[in-house]
Amino acid sequence: MLDAKRTALTYRYERWRAISSGILETAGGTFLLLIAVRWYDAGSLAKALVAGGGSVGLMLGPWLVARVETAGWPVARAAARVAGLGAVGFGIMALVPALPVFVIGSVVTMAASAVAVPLMTQIYQENYPARQRGKLFSRTFMIRIATAAAFSELAGRLLSANLEFFRGLLVVFAAAFVLASYCLGRLPSRPLAASGGTHPFRALRFVRDDALFRRTLGMWMLMGFANLMILPLRVEYLANPAHGVTWGGQILTTAQIALLVGVIPNLARLVMSPVWGWLFDRMNFFVLRIVLNAGFALGMLSFFGGNHLGWLIVGAIIYGIANGGGDVAWSLWVTKFAPPERVADYMSVHTFFTGVRGVIAPVVAFQLVAHWSVAAISWLGASMIVVATLLLIPEVKFGKNARSAAALTEEVSE
Repeated sequence: MLDAKRTALTYRYERWRAISSGILETAGGTFLLLIAVRWYDAGSLAKALVAGGGSVGLMLGPWLVARVETAGWPVARAAARVAGLGAVGFGIMALVPALPVFVIGSVVTMAASAVAVPLMTQIYQENYPARQRGKLFSRTFMIRIATAAAFSELAGRLLSANLEFFRGLLVVFAAAFVLASYCLGRLPSRPLAASGGTHPFRALRFVRDDALFRRTLGMWMLMGFANLMILPLRVEYLANPAHGVTWGGQILTTAQIALLVGVIPNLARLVMSPVWGWLFDRMNFFVLRIVLNAGFALGMLSFFGGNHLGWLIVGAIIYGIANGGGDVAWSLWVTKFAPPERVADYMSVHTFFTGVRGVIAPVVAFQLVAHWSVAAISWLGASMIVVATLLLIPEVKFGKNARSAAALTEEVSE
């Protein structure tokens, strides 16, 4: 039976941690790449590395889960230590303003922000009741989204006033990691259940053993590759004058880019996040995923469909709406399918493949943009999402049963 005190304590500190998560989200989603383009005039490889830093962390998820399991650490304590590493990384980047340090630091810090995701999913499994998991998660995510939107606006204005202020921004990111580490260290958690074996990536065996899990991962690979290929191109498209995007006949300022990439999408996410959390707790998961896929494809085509401010705003709104649901679905979906004691393992496999595509997709994107128009690349991405959606249709019959099975498991344990 879930302890109500554990749930309340987790919810309390997760709301505080959401503030730091919102600030750090703007680092990986907007400002690190923007600094690389505007301040360092980074090349394609450097930009791809900056954009793919979080994906490196996701790839290391199975290794971290295995390491935490072997060491017998409570999962929250391990996550707190990783956040501390991220704080150190941003501090070094602020002290040594050189492109190699910035690129390596971006990879390390964004990897630190992503690698502990499977541990957090295990904490949600243990501390949040199944019938409220999406609701509680989405409420804390609303704080994260609101923080990201507000911070995008403030930091965008700061860098527009003087781009040299980026070093102070890096210090703020370091402080956000410190807050995250403090909150994580106070979450109730327990060591992971022993799974046997010594291979650091032993969780990947679940791809072989669980057919539904394997098929769902295949869908996510196509859809996720398309999204992660397009995501860094949003900043590239707006920030690089070569693409000819203007606002009132002028090249976009840093604040205007932050508005279109950070503020508007996050406001749409903020409004829709509680709706998606409610739907996640009640709706057939695969139907929900199909709806979200359609939103991502439409947002992609709208944003890059024409060099016009109106389409940019429409695309940013649609993307934000879909991303609000994607936050919940991506973070919690394994709790509907995995055995409760193996949630961290399943999630680490999911994050591993997310990381694989996240490392490759930005490289592919920045290579394609040298030969194709951004609009053509968006059509390629939308086509991949359509194919991924078609692969989901045969799985719809399993979606409702997965939710019921998860709820039943918890009801029996209670």
